[in-house]
Amino acid sequence: MFFVDTLEFEGLGNRSYLAGGARAVVVVDPPRDVDQVIAAAARRGVRIALVAETHVHNDYVTGGLELARVTGARYLVPAAASVAYVRTPVTDGDTFTVDEGLELRAMATPGHTPHHTSYALQRDGRAVAVFTGGSLLIGTVGRPDLVEPRLTERLARDQHASARRLADELDDEVQVLPTHGFGSFCASAQAAGDTTTIGEERRTNDALTQDVDTFVARMLAGLDDVPAYYAHIGPVNADGPAPVDLTSPEAADAEEIAARLAAGEWVVDVRNRVAFAQGHVAGAFNFEGEGKLATYLAWLIPWGKPVTLLADTPEQVADAQRELVRVGIDRPAAAATGDPTTWIRSDEQLASFPRARFADLAEARESGERVVLLDVRRDSERADGYVDGSVHIPIHQLYGRLGDVPDGLVWVHCAGGMRAAIAASLLDAAGRDVVALDDGIAAAADAGLTLARPDTTH
Repeated sequence: MFFVDTLEFEGLGNRSYLAGGARAVVVVDPPRDVDQVIAAAARRGVRIALVAETHVHNDYVTGGLELARVTGARYLVPAAASVAYVRTPVTDGDTFTVDEGLELRAMATPGHTPHHTSYALQRDGRAVAVFTGGSLLIGTVGRPDLVEPRLTERLARDQHASARRLADELDDEVQVLPTHGFGSFCASAQAAGDTTTIGEERRTNDALTQDVDTFVARMLAGLDDVPAYYAHIGPVNADGPAPVDLTSPEAADAEEIAARLAAGEWVVDVRNRVAFAQGHVAGAFNFEGEGKLATYLAWLIPWGKPVTLLADTPEQVADAQRELVRVGIDRPAAAATGDPTTWIRSDEQLASFPRARFADLAEARESGERVVLLDVRRDSERADGYVDGSVHIPIHQLYGRLGDVPDGLVWVHCAGGMRAAIAASLLDAAGRDVVALDDGIAAAADAGLTLARPDTTH
């Protein structure tokens, strides 16, 4: 008997796993907030015997060191990873007992990082699942460009070889259980589904259907920008992350919120974008708690800048705290909840801006209004088509390039609305007149707007 429980972290696009038998389990690539992992083990009535890292992560702060400390589990980390703490170094072929009849076998799978290691879960000596971290993902592989630019092509070739090693050594029915690929920027492309097996990947994964030169060339050509905060996460994980403090932050009143804004700190409103547009503290930024809060806030914020959270409820603040500790933003400076009118002083008013659809944009253009249309999607998205006449500044560059936005009323769009709301809040805080397009990009053509493609002939 064995089981595998999946812990999903949609905000970061990652998964962790709890796997084992009747008495003991291994936890693979745990999140920073380990209390939920401990609770999952308690619900199963099992002991956490092993904690295994596939690699030193760049996109989130691990909870592995703390989980091993709290539970007394052995902490398995690839031997070639340069870390500053005591762990059980893992080399290719090492095996570790999980529970009766269950063991973990280490398989060196470099590519995402030079030291990357996958773990095959074996029952009575036969593999039944493989935890592939950032190696073989669902329909793709982990990106190879997060370590050192000079190593990128070599690591891409390693990814191809590692994927083939997994396919060569494991049976078709073995479950493939990756950490990345569900929205994480650690994947070279997004997952092609929710579950997979070695046999399915053998049929569909480019790493297993293309020769190495074709695979490497196509993967490297398709890589998007790396989130800026990744540069901070790797060193934190190598040094050994500190335990997290998820207790409620200090409550902020209107005077304190105003003072923090005046000091240049970030006041982040995690309410939904509709509520924010209708009324918000002037100068606050909108990163929806239901969206990719951690990814985009960590990507845009100057590292180390204090954050004050604004939310409808204390539960929203608590959820945001969990998301943020996973990317190294450990403690909000303060927080406020409830009625937004209590977040401003009596002599102030809430700010607001309109929301619209692409049909409204088309109507404005047809009426002769001077329209500045800002596209904040990534380069790869814009390459698939853009609204003719639009200005392009990817969302992760916008905070540092506000001065590049042309004068006039700015209509801002992304692919669906979430990033447009972030961008609109940045522009609004900078004193610009803005309209947030809360619409899918497909609606642009339906509204009669002309779509163009970048000129790739030069």
